[in-house]
Amino acid sequence: MQRKNSFRNIAIIAHVDHGKTTLVDALLKQSGTFRSNQAVADRIMDSMDLERERGITIMAKNTALWYKDIKINIVDTPGHADFGGEVERSLNMVDGAMLLVDASEGPLPQTRFVVKKALAKKLPIILVINKIDRHDARIDEVINDVYDLFIDLDASEEQIEFPILYTNAKLGVAHISLDDQSEDLLPMFKTIVDYIPGPVADDTLAPQFLITNLDYDPYVGQVAIGRLSHGILEMNKTYALCGEHETVHGIKFSALYSFMGLGKSMVQKVDAGDIIALAGVANVRIGDTITENENPIPLPRIQIDEPTVSMIFYVNNGPFAGREGKFLTSRHIKERLERETLRNVALRVTPLDRADAFEVAGRGELQMAVLIETMRREGYEFTVSKPRVITKEVDGKTVEPMEQVYIDVPENFVGVVTEKLSVRKGRLTNLINKGSGRVNMEFYIPARGLIGFRSQFLTDTKGAGVLNTLFAGYEPWFGPIPQRLSGALVADRAGRVTAYASLAMEDRGELFIEPGTEVYNGMVIGERNRSSDLEVNITKEKKLTNMRSATSDATVTLHSPRHLTLDQCIEFIAEDELVEVTPKTVRLRKFELDTFKRAQTRRREQITQ
Repeated sequence: MQRKNSFRNIAIIAHVDHGKTTLVDALLKQSGTFRSNQAVADRIMDSMDLERERGITIMAKNTALWYKDIKINIVDTPGHADFGGEVERSLNMVDGAMLLVDASEGPLPQTRFVVKKALAKKLPIILVINKIDRHDARIDEVINDVYDLFIDLDASEEQIEFPILYTNAKLGVAHISLDDQSEDLLPMFKTIVDYIPGPVADDTLAPQFLITNLDYDPYVGQVAIGRLSHGILEMNKTYALCGEHETVHGIKFSALYSFMGLGKSMVQKVDAGDIIALAGVANVRIGDTITENENPIPLPRIQIDEPTVSMIFYVNNGPFAGREGKFLTSRHIKERLERETLRNVALRVTPLDRADAFEVAGRGELQMAVLIETMRREGYEFTVSKPRVITKEVDGKTVEPMEQVYIDVPENFVGVVTEKLSVRKGRLTNLINKGSGRVNMEFYIPARGLIGFRSQFLTDTKGAGVLNTLFAGYEPWFGPIPQRLSGALVADRAGRVTAYASLAMEDRGELFIEPGTEVYNGMVIGERNRSSDLEVNITKEKKLTNMRSATSDATVTLHSPRHLTLDQCIEFIAEDELVEVTPKTVRLRKFELDTFKRAQTRRREQITQ
């Protein structure tokens, strides 16, 4: 079958923060997508607030530009393994990829994850060495590392013979060789057109459009995005929608779109091979096919890796429920989670026996934290449990997900990192001292051993350590793993925190809250310096005596409390604790708020032990 040379569909894949979004911005600017007098924000494609704040790409996005008479569709993919579902779907739409690698850091763990997916789909890859102006750039070593990576991932001979470009995405320049004096990205445009093949597509065949992504438009409703593999789609004609279990005939579109720049332009028809969007089709899901009405033939559905981590979302039943949130009920939370699964196929939502709880399964703690933060900003109020790994039964044995952990730390922290991970059943598999004062370490560890470890790791390495993980299959259950070794300081009554009570608590542990904060019975207010929980009166006031007035010590000096981010709260909580999430506040609390019932539970646990 013929390839269409009028299109090039390409994905940009790289590790977090290696510059792929910056490169796409430069390509858009140099292709004439923006007017010369148009003000353009940096990191154009990171449109979610969370993406700009965290500096990572979460949702795969589409854009398009023209080079001469060829339309180049670009898919900007996430670089983090937790959003691997986005990567896998994106690769279904393209015929090649640009692998972007930092000239100093080289290929990192998530790079390996995405490259493995691309090689498995037999995609040709262009290697782009970015940030060549870094003072610590080691370009030749990085290229050798990429060759080693391709060989390690069983790449074919054709895939290993990849072209190499040297770029500075911030300045918007690309070079075929380091001696090249190019002042723009023209070498990159030429390499894409010459090396990446056009799509295999035939306008004369019956239309086949695989829905790869979903978006929502306030004017036209749900928008389906994907590549038109064959045929032509036109407005005012009828087609069939092939779902997972049934086929619906006689559907029409309310709008057809072709991508151009950062936006979409409405068109009357689209040709085979293009990445397009359409609106007006009800109840579409990712993986469905739109095809001819008379003889519908669906394309194979998208296969996504199974989730490995789950959390339980509860309706907030705390004393402060309803004060700050707009959406509070189980119906609100259920509808929002189900809406998320429509566009995020890596998530699974399962209702539980109790009406106010839902189990949400995903690919990692980061993906869960992004979902929770997104819902919080939309006005939702709820509580979430500690993350748990999802086990399987294989041949009558329980198996659990494993992770390969890649750590880069200053050499004086090797001992403490090894000690902490060995307690969590981690096994050191590789250690490389590059002589620069930093050491690369690799561990093989159960995924549940990493729950709550990241914040501990940053504390132990004083913020100087880098930790990355990669899913590494399943192994038989490793047995119990100790999680948080410290207890919690728990408020035993409602009221406002006083400086007097806070001062008395400083010998007992570290507080998370400041004087004046309103608390309730069962709220976790700090981390204790012993292994058991301690119920405390954090609202105690200094009483008037005949020796001094109640205000004579008003100027007490307190240590600054430790303010936890949402991610740190999720990592910190124990099995009997929850994170209470509202649009304005993130709190920690016990699952059981009643002091007497908590004491009963503790006694029962001591008896069973």
